[in-house]
Amino acid sequence: MKIDVLTIFPELFASFLENGIVFRARGKNLLDIQLHNIRDYTTDKHHQVDDYPFGGGAGMVMKPEPLYDAITSLMEGEKIPVIYFTPQGRLLNQDIVNRYKDKERIILLCGHYKEIDQRIRDMLVTDEISIGDYVLSGGEVPAMVMIDAVSRLVDGVIGDIESALTDSHQKGLLGVPHYTRPYRFLDRVVPEVLISGNHAEIDKWRDTKAKELTRERRPDLYYGKR
Repeated sequence: MKIDVLTIFPELFASFLENGIVFRARGKNLLDIQLHNIRDYTTDKHHQVDDYPFGGGAGMVMKPEPLYDAITSLMEGEKIPVIYFTPQGRLLNQDIVNRYKDKERIILLCGHYKEIDQRIRDMLVTDEISIGDYVLSGGEVPAMVMIDAVSRLVDGVIGDIESALTDSHQKGLLGVPHYTRPYRFLDRVVPEVLISGNHAEIDKWRDTKAKELTRERRPDLYYGKR
């Protein structure tokens, strides 16, 4: 899978790309992440990427010319999904992640300032995504979230794909409590069913716990699926 990231702060991705599962995926050639500085597509000596908004008001808007040249140069006439991160976008969830994990290539557009010129959104952006009901200073952090969420589902990235497929949200429910050694810790013990060896009962216990936890903490998810 190839992911092209358009940003004016490519240096923000340095540590992220050199650690964890993303680093391992790149080392296995399962994930090709390319960073592109939007300023490289400007034509003025100051490499200006923003300007004042028409109609007045506070804030600056990212100019259309460098964004258009950057995106179209990467697309090279092909139809490639272009994802723009904005508070106005639909909320990122596991269903969206699952849809993008099978794409051969995606382009992630990291905005900054107030917004990007609407004409770029109308002409080239194919999806707009938010990671929460709050405002960040740019799209770099959401892009990292998207990369991490998608990459861990790419076949071969993690050692046991079943681990990823049983995570929270993968089946519309939150994850279940997990325990490891020692059996007794500060007078608290592991639930007996988990050491019973009865896998049918263990599966039943986990299903019940997942539903209880989802109903308690995310009733919107629990009742939304019913």
